[in-house]
Parts: sequence; structure tokens; C-alpha cells
Amino acid sequence: MRGRELQLNTSLAYVKSIDLSSNRFEGEIPQEICSLVLLRNLNLSMNQFSGNIPSKIGNLSQLDTLDLSLNHLSGQIPQSLSSLTFLSNLNLSYNNLSGEIPLGNQLQALPDSSIYEGNPFLCGLPLSTKCSEDGNSTPKDPKDNDNEDGNEKFWFYVSMALGFIVGFWGVFGTLIVKKSWRYAYFRWFDDIKDKVMLAIALKMARTQRKL
Repeated sequence: MRGRELQLNTSLAYVKSIDLSSNRFEGEIPQEICSLVLLRNLNLSMNQFSGNIPSKIGNLSQLDTLDLSLNHLSGQIPQSLSSLTFLSNLNLSYNNLSGEIPLGNQLQALPDSSIYEGNPFLCGLPLSTKCSEDGNSTPKDPKDNDNEDGNEKFWFYVSMALGFIVGFWGVFGTLIVKKSWRYAYFRWFDDIKDKVMLAIALKMARTQRKL
């Protein structure tokens, strides 16, 4: 079956588990697979499937496990996927999926972000990537992050320098310009110095008396 397109017929209507992983199936996932309403486990991982995930995937109401990882699937995740109330194991990693992850009670019950890893254009919870207004996400170039970090550091040091200059001249500039303030400042400084020296002398005298 390697290298050939997967074809289904109505004789599979009562199948409950399909595992066709690690083959070389290519082309789109057949829409007919969505008619297997008794299916509980579907594993098509590690193939070469392309195109969109079938929009009627939500018809598989009994589905418990769905693994479509390591293919070439693209487009958005169908909203109907969130209606699979029995779904407890999901893996869509390492495809080319894009857009916002559908909101729904069942998908929100699967908070593991590794389910969607390897799809850089996906956005929304449980991923940390936020969606833009059009529901799409564009990954940042690492060089952009480096530039942003460099700009932040630059403005941090600039603000420190400006703060020092303003603080220094705010105090000492005033003392230089205002003669009366300058005298008052040095008198205050002398008073503080005398009080500190007196406190030290008293402390030493008390220590010597105890000895």
C-alpha cells in the first residue's frame, strides 16, 4: 500500500479503529472517512497527507484518539473538531496548519501545547502565540527579538544617564547658584557630622567603662 492514495468504501462503515501510521500515503485525507461514525481511534501519523483536515471530522462523534501528526496538512483546524466530546488524545503536531485554534469545551480540556507544536502559524490557547485581528499568526524573526533587546538596553542606559545628570545638577546646581542655600547645606552637613562624631565618642566611652 506504500506510495498509493488511500481509498475507502462503505464496507468499512463498522470499523472502530484505523491505524495506518508510518506509511507513504499521500494526497488529501478522504472525506469519506468522516462517515465512519463508529470510529474510536484514527491514526494517520507519519505519512505524506496534504491539504486540509476534513471539515466534517466532527461527524466522528465516538472518536477518542486522533493522531494526524507528521504529515503535510495545511489550512485551519476545523471548528467541528471541538465538538468531539469523547476526544481525549489528540496530536496535530508537525504539519503546516495555520490560524486560530478553535474554541470549544473539548479542545479546552486538552491544554497540552505539544499537541500543536511544529505548526508555527497556529495561534491561540493553549499556545503562547496570540492571534492578530484577522485570526492569523506570523512568527517573529529571531533577529527582530535581538534588535528589540538591544533597543531596550540602549534606552535603559540613556534613561540612567539622564536621571543622574538631572539629579546631580538638580542638587549641586542649585547649591552653586543659590549662595544662601549653599551655606545652609554645609551648615546642615556640619551638624550631621558633629552628631555622628558625638555618638561614636559616647559609644566608645561606654564600651571602655564596661571593660
